[in-house]
Amino acid sequence: MSISTVTHLNFRGDARAALEHYRSVFGGELVAITYADAGAVQDPAEADQVMWGQVASDAGFRVMAYDVPSGRAHARGEDPFFVSVRGDDADEVTRYWQALVAGGTVVQPLAPAGWAPLYGMVTDRFGITWVLDVAPHAG
Repeated sequence: MSISTVTHLNFRGDARAALEHYRSVFGGELVAITYADAGAVQDPAEADQVMWGQVASDAGFRVMAYDVPSGRAHARGEDPFFVSVRGDDADEVTRYWQALVAGGTVVQPLAPAGWAPLYGMVTDRFGITWVLDVAPHAG
């Protein structure tokens, strides 16, 4: 089993600009999937905002980001990040999930998603929000 953790930054409409800035600083490849790309548009005004984005460099720099949808509370500087845990084994990711849920609050249940075999979000008992998923290429 292989897992990786990445800081996942939260924005309100600025995710693409932030990712472009971080790419200019650290180099690497930028990938951005919009709410429209993922078929998850809740507000047409947000269709072109980033639902999932990442900059990854050959030197090892990694950061993920998204635009918090208007239906979810967000204030700049409050809840500015998540910790993303991505694995390639559904059973192991599920074990991490079960341990983090104990005493925590489920934000998004761990379940199949359009972009990953499993995806879920939980705020643990210490107030840290974790995003767990199984990499799309994994089975």
